Amino acid sequence: MTTLVWFRQDLRLGDNPALHHACETGQPFIPVYIDAPDEEKPWQPGGASRWWLHQSLTSLQESLQSKGSRLILRHGATLETLQKLIKECQVTQVVWNRRYEPAIIKRDEKIKAILKEQGVEVHSFNGALLHEPMAVKNKEGRPYQVFTPLWKAYQQLPSPGTPLPSPKELTIPKQWPASVTLESLRLLPRIPWDQGFYTSWKPGEASALQRLKTFCQATAESYRDQRDLPGLDGTSRLSPALHFGEISPRQIWHQVQELRAALDKPGLEQTEVYLKEVVWREFAYHLLYHFPHTPTEPLRTEFKSFPWKQHAKHLRAWQQGQTGYPIVDAGMRQLWTTGWMHNRVRMVVASFLVKHLLLPWQDGAAWFWDTLVDADLASNTMGWQWTAGCGADAAPYFRVFNPMSQGERFDSEGIYVKTWVPELKALPTQYIHAPWTAPSNTLRDAGITLGTTYPRPIIEHNEGRQQALEAYASMRGK
Repeated sequence: MTTLVWFRQDLRLGDNPALHHACETGQPFIPVYIDAPDEEKPWQPGGASRWWLHQSLTSLQESLQSKGSRLILRHGATLETLQKLIKECQVTQVVWNRRYEPAIIKRDEKIKAILKEQGVEVHSFNGALLHEPMAVKNKEGRPYQVFTPLWKAYQQLPSPGTPLPSPKELTIPKQWPASVTLESLRLLPRIPWDQGFYTSWKPGEASALQRLKTFCQATAESYRDQRDLPGLDGTSRLSPALHFGEISPRQIWHQVQELRAALDKPGLEQTEVYLKEVVWREFAYHLLYHFPHTPTEPLRTEFKSFPWKQHAKHLRAWQQGQTGYPIVDAGMRQLWTTGWMHNRVRMVVASFLVKHLLLPWQDGAAWFWDTLVDADLASNTMGWQWTAGCGADAAPYFRVFNPMSQGERFDSEGIYVKTWVPELKALPTQYIHAPWTAPSNTLRDAGITLGTTYPRPIIEHNEGRQQALEAYASMRGK
């Protein structure tokens, strides 16, 4: 009797319910990862996500090998691949941790039904959330569409269970099935645009746990005050590890709660903001599960008639960090170089795209999907709909971020801008967020020629704001 442990976005040994169940049976089990990106269309992993996946699978292979086991890799249709493995290895049980993307839910339900019909025991578990979206509803039995009531509801729910320990030993089968090589999955880019990823990240379970430990020791007690300052390392940077399941939200929740037990009121207030961010991620999954159309369509139906523009030149300038607005360009260049962008800056660049440029939020979501190492369908969808004003608990569309004042407020010394837009590094700080306002001799002394070494703004701020307000009024019929 053999069990298959089907790894997906749970690439860890600790607090892994499916793996824990397999260990508890005492039967030999075979860890398997199946590469089937076509089954996730149109949201198959983008280029940056595939880079992270390659590194994370490498780490998981090493973790399993250190315990005498191994990770079997296969490529192809998931159901057929599982059925082949079941036949090859006399498998009696298949276990996995659940995912919540619409296409994956449909696929997994089909797989579970067919395998059960064929006499295979099948179990799935919650390994990705504190509380699953189907288990959390408001007093009317409906899904939440505002965060604060959801947060209050979470405070009334049972505390997330204690994280499961990493297994001390793994029971291996007498014979192993064949495995393809990780390189054959071709997850890494053929053209090496990913050099900056290697210096920015170290994927894997051990690194994720270390980042959490470092965050709790050095950053958590100042999280509320520093999380919006992109020039500082004031966040946990755990989002890619959470997406790929190198760490679980339960592990984060409990470790932060252990820290909070020793804190005074100011420290509790700082860390509560971080716990709210963990539940904000849960809110994103809640919305995706209950409103599966939202990755491509607005939750607020009136936005279907919003007069978005199509402007390829503006979209390309935004993607390349050549808008002429330093805080926007810094964010887009950080994204391209590292596969990640500070959350405050994500809001600024998103607002600029959908409001100043009037380009569809779906265009921004698609670019983020391909370039973020933490590209997550639930969080990406909610974030873009929030900025565009068309989602749940969204920012009003008429609230237009001023990129200059956002830069002055959150990057007052220009540290972030000078890091990612080095052609401006010699510019005095007072002009760093609006170079076009600098005197000509100041620009000359800084080696800057607007329109040549650094672009002029592709749209004037007041013009962009006015266009956005007029478009919003047009949608509302005013």
